[in-house]
Amino acid sequence: MGRGTGWTDRVDRRLTLRLVALAIGMFAIGTDSFVVAGILPGVAKDLDISVSDSAELITAYALSYAVLSPVIATLAARVPRKQLLLIGLGIFIVGNIGTGLANSFEAAMAFRVVAALGGATFTPTSGATVVALAPAEKRGTALAILFGGLSAATALGSPIGTAISSFTDWRGTMMFVAVVGLVGGLAVAIGVPAVPAPPAVGLKQRLSPLSDIKIVLTLILLAVAYCGLFILYTYVSQVFSPATGGNTRTLAWLLFAWGVAAVIGNFAAGKLTDRIGNRIIINTAGVIAVLVFATTPWTSKHLVTAFIALMIWGACGWAMLVPIQHRLVGINPSAAPLAISLSSSANYIGVSLAPIVGGFIVHHGVGMKHLGIPAAGIVVVGLLAGEWGQALIRRGQKAAEAAGAPAAQPASAR
Repeated sequence: MGRGTGWTDRVDRRLTLRLVALAIGMFAIGTDSFVVAGILPGVAKDLDISVSDSAELITAYALSYAVLSPVIATLAARVPRKQLLLIGLGIFIVGNIGTGLANSFEAAMAFRVVAALGGATFTPTSGATVVALAPAEKRGTALAILFGGLSAATALGSPIGTAISSFTDWRGTMMFVAVVGLVGGLAVAIGVPAVPAPPAVGLKQRLSPLSDIKIVLTLILLAVAYCGLFILYTYVSQVFSPATGGNTRTLAWLLFAWGVAAVIGNFAAGKLTDRIGNRIIINTAGVIAVLVFATTPWTSKHLVTAFIALMIWGACGWAMLVPIQHRLVGINPSAAPLAISLSSSANYIGVSLAPIVGGFIVHHGVGMKHLGIPAAGIVVVGLLAGEWGQALIRRGQKAAEAAGAPAAQPASAR
């Protein structure tokens, strides 16, 4: 009968399995990124430092990731993609084992940088691999599957790791992360086909998308909005302590609810972005997240309201990531792998700044109870930068249409 529906279904299933294998690797990276926030009090007590100082472990990981990502992508440009994915996860595993064995804060910081090196190798490579494997019309859904690994880490990896710390200690949590990384490596080794390395790209060319103000503003949207979103996540144990009573297991259940909602928001955003474009999804999710943050002084008082707030926050926070990636790809499809690599750096710059900005806010008189209000204001700034970029995208498309050229990616303007 030829290549009919059955053949197409088999191709879709094969693609889905490959994407799921990559998502498992992302699950490992995401678990490491998010689990530290839930164990900061234990780290602080064991290493004899303050909770705000222990939050620098998050900054060390995220900032190192942001800086190393484009550098590693340049230096390893000729390495086959699958090999690079496995190398990244191997370094990641070593970094987490080292963190768990560290006997000082300085040693823990150093191994967080090693773990970040692994993450900076794996994540952009996996994004470029998705772009290579998925057809353009399914790219939003494919990216949602990939980043579903990150959101699933918030639903399962982070709360499980937090719960493990209540039975062992924070070191047991880091060993758990290393085991998750090993599982991710096995999934990639078995499920991901060989993908040839793309043409070598120098660091200057890799940073070339930054010459486009529309891309820059979209990256600012990503960095600033996620800085605001992760200020509250960094101090989630303190902000919601009135609801949890300081109980680590109760906090783990709240993080589980946050993560389940994140998975739902992530996949819903992927489908909706392919259908109606990215602008509505970004702005709707962002505005709802702002409202949730602004009301945390009241919702953090009781377990039920905290549960509802964390669910809405998780869904909306993660619903923004895929459409932002989609917008970046649509601005200049020919530079999509470079834009995705830069977006990973922008995301982690935002995450790395969250503990610093949050600590600055707290040290200047804003109590944990009211931390959500300035965090909401920072998310608003990110959304405004995104709208500025969106206006420039629409202006460019109208100019192209007036000149008789078809708009390249209409979905980017919706």
